[in-house]
Amino acid sequence: MGLKDDGSGDISAEKRQYVTDFGSGEDTLEPAPGDHDLHRALKARHISMIAIGGAIGTGLIIGTGSALAKAGPASILISYSVVGFVVYLVMCGLGEMAAWLPLSSGFTGYAVRFCDPALGFALGWTYWFKYIIVTPNQLTAGALVISYWIDTSRVNAGVWITVFLVLIVTINYFGVRFFGEFEFWLSSFKVIVILGIILLSFILMLGGGPDHDRKGFRYWKDPGAFNTYIDHGPAGRFYAFWATMVSATFAYLGTELVGVTVGEAENPRKSIPKAIKLTFFRIVVFYILSVLLVGTLVPYNSKELIFATNQSSSAAASPFVVAIQLAGIPVLPHILNACILLFVFSAANSDLYIATRTIYGLAKEGKAPKFLSKTDSRGVPVYALILCSCIACIAYMNVSSDSKTVFRYFVDLVTIFGLLTWISLLVTHIYFVRARKAQNVPVTDLAYRAPLGAAGSYVALVFCIIICLTKSYDCFTHNKKWGNFDYKTFITAYLGIPLYLILIFGYKLVTRCKGISPYEADLFTGKDVVDRLEEEYYRREALREESAGKAGWFYRKFVAWLF
Repeated sequence: MGLKDDGSGDISAEKRQYVTDFGSGEDTLEPAPGDHDLHRALKARHISMIAIGGAIGTGLIIGTGSALAKAGPASILISYSVVGFVVYLVMCGLGEMAAWLPLSSGFTGYAVRFCDPALGFALGWTYWFKYIIVTPNQLTAGALVISYWIDTSRVNAGVWITVFLVLIVTINYFGVRFFGEFEFWLSSFKVIVILGIILLSFILMLGGGPDHDRKGFRYWKDPGAFNTYIDHGPAGRFYAFWATMVSATFAYLGTELVGVTVGEAENPRKSIPKAIKLTFFRIVVFYILSVLLVGTLVPYNSKELIFATNQSSSAAASPFVVAIQLAGIPVLPHILNACILLFVFSAANSDLYIATRTIYGLAKEGKAPKFLSKTDSRGVPVYALILCSCIACIAYMNVSSDSKTVFRYFVDLVTIFGLLTWISLLVTHIYFVRARKAQNVPVTDLAYRAPLGAAGSYVALVFCIIICLTKSYDCFTHNKKWGNFDYKTFITAYLGIPLYLILIFGYKLVTRCKGISPYEADLFTGKDVVDRLEEEYYRREALREESAGKAGWFYRKFVAWLF
C-alpha cells in the first residue's frame, strides 16, 4: 500500500521508508518504494464506475437474446430480478468486510483471516482460473464483433486479437491511475449507451418508432409470457425459467470485481460503501428495466431472434438490435455494434486487471510464487501482468475453427468458477459476522453494514448452491432420454466443483491448517493504518473544499453522487 502526500500521488520522503503490509496478516514493515505493494490511486469515482463496468457487458446486451427465445419475457424478468437480489446480497457482505479492512490481497485475505486459510487458497485460485479463461474469451468476442463488418475470410481473427491484446496490456502496464481513468470514461460511455437503449426501447414500446406500432405488452399475450423448454406444459415452462436463471447468473458475473480494487482505493471507507449502495439501483435500472422493455418489443418466437441467437458475439445476437430491425430503423444496428465492441474491449481490459491483481494477492499470501507479488515504482505487479498476458494468448485457439468447440467448453467453466466465488464470499461474510459478535465489535464501528446481515448471506448462499448444482441440468434431460446423456457438457459444466474441493482439502492436507475460531479471527491487524489514511484523506478533502468554495457546490450536489 502506497502512502501519499497531499493528493499529488507522490510518496513523501519520510513515508517512503516504510509501508505496512497487512495483506500478510502481520504487522510487518518492509521497504516501500514499490517493491511489493500496490498504490492507492483509485478515487471514489473510479471505484464506482469500475463497479458499473463490471456489471454491464455482453451478457446483458447479447445474452438476453437466447434467454428470451428459450423462456419468454416473464421468465427472464423473474430470473433477472431474483439473481439480481442474490448479487446485491453478495455485494453487501463483501462491502461490509472491505469497508472494515481493505486488504491488498482482496478476497483471499478475508477468507484467510476470518474463515479458513484453505478457503482463501481455493477462492483465490478459482477466481484466477475464471479470469484467465474469460480474458481470452473477451478478446475472441471482440474479433467476432468486428466480423459483423469485415468477414474473417478477408482479415484473420488473429489480427484483431493481437491488436486488442497489445492495447489492454499497455493500459494495464501504465499503472492503476491510468487504468482507473481509462475505465472511468469507458464505463461512463457504457452507462450513456445503456440509458440510451432503455430510452429507445421505451419509445418503441409506446409506438414512437418509424412503424408507429404501439406494442405495449401485446407479446405477453401472443405468443405469451412463458415459453416451454425440453417438455410441454407447466414442467416445460419451469425448465425454461430455470435455464434463464443460469443465463442471468452469467450476465451478473463480474459485479463482485469491486472487491479486487480495494487494495488500490484512495479512500476505501468512502468509495466502497458508495459503490455497494448504488449497486441496487444499477441492477434495477440496467438489468431489470432492460429485460422488461426488450420483452415487450420482441416476441420469443420471432424468426429474427431465433436467427440472432446463432450469431454468437456481434450485434446480430442482441435482442435490442432485433427490436430496432423490427421497428424499421436503419443504420442504428451498426452504431450499436460499435458500442458492443467498446463493451467487449472494456471487459477484456478489466478482466486482465483482475487476473493480475488476483494472482498478486495469492503471492502476497504465500499461496503463489513470491516473485509474482513484486511491483515496479508505479505499483504495477509486472511479473503477474506478464504471466496473465501470456496465458491470454490462448485466445488464438479460436483462429482455428476446429478449436472453437474446445474453447467453448472452457468458457462453460467461467460460470461455475463465478458461482463458487460468490459462495466463498458469502461463507466468509458469515464467519466475519460471527467473529465480530464474538469479539464484541459494535455495529456502530462499521463503516458499512450489510442491510440484512448474516441472514441475507445465508439466503443468497442457498440460492447460489442450488444454481451451482443445477446450472447445466439439461445435459441430463437431452431428448428426455437418459441414454442421450451429454457427458461433454457435464464435464465442463461441473469440473469446477471437484477442482474447488480438491484445492480446499488438498491445502488442508499439505499444510495441516485449521479453521479460524470466531474468537481468534484477526479483525484488527492493519486497521490502524487504514484509520490514519482515512483521517489524512478527509483533512486533504476539507482543505480542497475550502479552497474550492462555492465553485464546487454544483458538482458536489448534483454530479458527485453518481460517481
